[in-house]
Amino acid sequence: MYRVMGMIVVTTEGIPGYRIVEVKGLARGGVVMATHLGRDIIAGFRNLVGGEVKEYTEMMAEAREIALQRMIENAEKMGANAVVGMRFMTSNVGQRMAEVYAFGTAVMVEPE
Repeated sequence: MYRVMGMIVVTTEGIPGYRIVEVKGLARGGVVMATHLGRDIIAGFRNLVGGEVKEYTEMMAEAREIALQRMIENAEKMGANAVVGMRFMTSNVGQRMAEVYAFGTAVMVEPE
């Protein structure tokens, strides 16, 4: 369970110890991140020798956090206090850009 300032976010369809009392709708947030020349040059060298491309790993981790925060803000605007069934989706937008999208069902929950 992930909790940010009162918002509960889970990948499961329910939250143990809570019951869903109202479904608010689809909560979503996304970001498109672009690489830059410095990252691309370093990644090119790493590609020659193999191994993790840490610069891209860090960029995608940052993108996931931004998308998650935007999804939470969207759920809060709907009046939800939790998001269930949360997922990430990633896609290429261009040669040097990737979209990270976070989505789930915004709900109101209360302790059982």
